[in-house]
Amino acid sequence: MAGYFGTETQQRLQARAEENAAFISATPGACQAGRMMSCDDPDLLGWPQIDAFLARDGVCGFRLIPAETVDDLKARLAERDYRLDTWDVFLGTREAALAASEAILARGLPEGLDDLAGPDDPEGADTVRIQSLMAGAGVVPFSGSLLTGAAGPALTVVIGKRGDKGDGDIVATAHGYLPHNAHSPFHRYAWGGLVAVAESERGKGLGKHVNARMVRGVFRDLGATHVYELVSATNTTSRRMVEACGLNIESGLVCGIATPSGGAHFTR
Repeated sequence: MAGYFGTETQQRLQARAEENAAFISATPGACQAGRMMSCDDPDLLGWPQIDAFLARDGVCGFRLIPAETVDDLKARLAERDYRLDTWDVFLGTREAALAASEAILARGLPEGLDDLAGPDDPEGADTVRIQSLMAGAGVVPFSGSLLTGAAGPALTVVIGKRGDKGDGDIVATAHGYLPHNAHSPFHRYAWGGLVAVAESERGKGLGKHVNARMVRGVFRDLGATHVYELVSATNTTSRRMVEACGLNIESGLVCGIATPSGGAHFTR
């Protein structure tokens, strides 16, 4: 597994998540966040293990945590001089999200753009171009292994400009995968995100289209029962995009990343 991308710290954390893939798959309370070690049940995983992640990596992810427990989680992290940066959870069922996404895809793409095949080489040129597009949009990418599905069931969808050989510039991308192990009640829930659109192509509805392709893919190709995406409270553009694809805010769940108090946000 390979294809790490970003700063030295980002690449180190990507490698850590991949190196621990077997542990994540087998351990109750753990989940695969791609960018770092993570959990979807802190009590089940246990605070000694979370403390070990924080001490070693300086960061830990928290996925689909019950909203009523977040204040306690924040208090526990504050005792350790960490804060929890959170995102709202938007959740879609197979029936609703597929119907909405199929309607978007039926409208097609603007002239000169095509749906392209996803990357298949973790260290290939197309994978690096996708990661660069994500990073340019302010999104911390996953490793090439995760993006290509070499590290577990996943898909990356791509829109590109039509070239003479069908290999024009990549202008939009999104990713979906199954983060939760068999011990989790969210085992068949897909995570969708890493949506990025080239600045020169924004305002054409490409975000909705590429997101809809990802949503369709996690249900049809990965066998998901639900899909969720994470959006900050102030990102109105992304909120409209995921709602258009049939996802609705799920106020009972929260996702976040624990980072040192006073430090920078890990991703937007």
